[in-house]
Amino acid sequence: MTQSPNRGRLEQILDNSRGKSVLVVGDIMLDEFTWGRVQRISPEAPVPVVEVIRETDGLGGAGNVAANIRALGGDPIMIGVIGQDAPGRRLESLFRDMGIDPDHLVSDERRTTLKTRIIANNQQVVRTDREDREPMSTRVNETLRQRFMELLPDTEAVVVSDYDKGVANKQLLGNILPGAARANVPVFLDPKVHHADYYMPTTVITPNQREAELLSGLAIVDAASLEDAGRHLLDRFGCTYVLITQGEAGMSLFKSDDTLHLPTAAREVFDVTGAGDTVIAGLALASAGGATMDEAAIVANHAAGLVVGKVGTATVTAQELLEDFSSRNAHSAD
Repeated sequence: MTQSPNRGRLEQILDNSRGKSVLVVGDIMLDEFTWGRVQRISPEAPVPVVEVIRETDGLGGAGNVAANIRALGGDPIMIGVIGQDAPGRRLESLFRDMGIDPDHLVSDERRTTLKTRIIANNQQVVRTDREDREPMSTRVNETLRQRFMELLPDTEAVVVSDYDKGVANKQLLGNILPGAARANVPVFLDPKVHHADYYMPTTVITPNQREAELLSGLAIVDAASLEDAGRHLLDRFGCTYVLITQGEAGMSLFKSDDTLHLPTAAREVFDVTGAGDTVIAGLALASAGGATMDEAAIVANHAAGLVVGKVGTATVTAQELLEDFSSRNAHSAD
C-alpha cells in the first residue's frame, strides 16, 4: 500500500518540478465563455433567456494542459496547429500571457477550433463548436515532426493530448512516439478510442472510465471488472502504467505488480471541463520532478479535485495544492 506524501514531501516534489520542461503535443482550441444569469423563459420557445454579464476566453484542449503545467510551476513547450484567423491570434496572445512560447505552433489554413459555452447561474446552458476535423496535410505533419524532434532533447516528459481534431494522427504519432522512446523520455497520453492503434510506444495512458471500457471491451461495473480492464489495457498498449479516471469515484493507477486506488479529492463539483487536462498535467510534471508514479497520481488526483470546484476551464497552482493538503488535516506538516 502506497503512503500518501505529507506536506513536506509534496513541497519537495513541487520544488523539484519547478522549471521542468514538458513537451505538449496535441489539439489546441480556444475556449470562449459567455457568463450571465437567467430570470425568465423565452416567449418564443421553451428556452432560458440569458442576460449576458461578461465574456472571457482561455486555452482549451492541449493548450489547457500546457496552462496547468505552467500554473504548477513547470515549463511547458507547446506544439500544435492554429488557424490563420482571429481565434488563432487570440490563442497566441493567451499563450504569451501565460508565459508559454507560441512560436512552436504551426499556422495552417484550417480554422482554429473554437468552443463557446454559455453559462448562467454557474450552470452550463449550451455549448457551440466551430472546427475542422479533416486530416492534417503531409506538410503540417512533417513540420510538427521536425519541431518535436528538435525540442525533444531538452524536455523531461512528453504529453500527447488527443482531442480528435487531427494532430494526434497515425503519421505523426508513428514518428514521434518511437522518437521519444529512443530518447528515453516518458510519454503521457490522453487517448481517444478510435486512435488506439497509434498509441505505441507509450509510458502512461489516462483514459476515463468510458474510454477504458471501450478500449478494453469490458464493462466496468465493480472493483473486479475495473481491475480486469486496467490489466487488459496494460497488455494491449504495452505501457508501464494505466491511470483510469472515474469521476466522483476517484481514479486508479495500474502497474504490472500493483494497483493504487485513489478516492476523489473533490469537495464540491461545479464544472468538470478540462479536469482530464489537469490530471495529465499534474501527473507528467510531478513525475518529471522526481515523484514516483504513485506520488504523481496522488498529486494529479488532488489537482483535479480542486479544478472541478471551479467554473470554466481552470488551472491549479502549486500554492493551492499545498493549502489543500494542509486544510484536509490528512497529512503531517513534516
